[in-house]
Amino acid sequence: MKDIEQIIKEVSGTMAMEGMHLKEEDKERIRICLSDEVSFEEMKKKIIEKHTVRI
Repeated sequence: MKDIEQIIKEVSGTMAMEGMHLKEEDKERIRICLSDEVSFEEMKKKIIEKHTVRI
């Protein structure tokens, strides 16, 4: 597997080509998922909960 920082660099470059820049917070989420501290599904769930408006 590629080095985590290399993967982040590649993702960041690809996103930048589309005019979307990764924040440091986004990069940290990628690091956490790639290091198996948290699964992708769990991270996705946390992000959705964070941005869901409760009425």
